[in-house]
Amino acid sequence: MQIEELDAAGALDALDDLAAMLKACVDAGASIGFVQPFTVEEARGFWRDRVFPAVARGERRLLVARAEGRVLGTVQLDLATMPNQRHRGEVSKLMVHPQGRRRGIARALMQAIEPLAAEAGRWLLTLDTRTGDAAEPLYLSMGFEAAGAIPFYAHAPEEERYDSTTYMFKLLELPIALRA
Repeated sequence: MQIEELDAAGALDALDDLAAMLKACVDAGASIGFVQPFTVEEARGFWRDRVFPAVARGERRLLVARAEGRVLGTVQLDLATMPNQRHRGEVSKLMVHPQGRRRGIARALMQAIEPLAAEAGRWLLTLDTRTGDAAEPLYLSMGFEAAGAIPFYAHAPEEERYDSTTYMFKLLELPIALRA
């Protein structure tokens, strides 16, 4: 497995793999913003219209994990924050293709996102995850802390149900001025 950062051109080259992975994850019940029915064209549109322009503007960093000649995982770091939030980055859309799960891909992607955040001057990472989801213990094991949960936060991808989300955070190395 290889972790790499994609720029806008590289992301466009990987569009078919990214769209297929996103569709497979949603079809497998991942709570990543989409509901059924969900088509591969909708997946392509998400990457092409929402993610790639932000990558091109430098507002988002996009990592992928490649194995077996294709993209099997991805994670994003959102850097498009308000002026009073330039110290934090939001981790989003961590996903691993169902055929690539249980191989350490999600952990490797999360480990790779932290240096990108530090490089961008971000020392507080935030994320949200469906409460009780398989990713929650992963984040906790990597030093994230739960800040709280919001009930009925998101419509479930596969059925008429509303799930809670847990907000989490992780402090990376604090700037010297903030160390006690």
